[in-house]
Amino acid sequence: MLAVDQAGNKLLDFIKITEEDATSRFSQVSVCLLVVKIGEDYLMGFNHWRKCWEIFGGCPEEGETMREAMVREEKEELGIDCEPQWLGLAHFEMQPDYFSNEVREEYGAIFGVSLGEEYLAQIENLRTDREEIEKIALLGEISSGEEIRELDRKLTEFY
Repeated sequence: MLAVDQAGNKLLDFIKITEEDATSRFSQVSVCLLVVKIGEDYLMGFNHWRKCWEIFGGCPEEGETMREAMVREEKEELGIDCEPQWLGLAHFEMQPDYFSNEVREEYGAIFGVSLGEEYLAQIENLRTDREEIEKIALLGEISSGEEIRELDRKLTEFY
């Protein structure tokens, strides 16, 4: 086990696998996540509903590939159109929540993108999903009193 968050969700493993192999071997990828590196720091979004800082992403829609879902989420949450780099699969154990009443295993496609500092202002101006992602900040600038989702903090280490 690599990390546990405040809700008891666990990051069990990070699987180094090609995107093609992940697509053919793991048909039930439930989330696509994006690690955004700016300089030597990581960009985080404050999730309105979970009340914590997270990396970016969401669930694939019907018929979307992992990459198509990631590009869509990147445009919604960050307002950018950059080709994300495939990093691997995260293996999670998720606790009951609004998605399911059961403890369950899930896989997440993890992508990364490196941007220059000039992108911060562009992202703030162009992002469209402000209901879910209230605000953005660099990880190093988030105050110690604010909750950062531990699984997401750990995932930044793989980029």
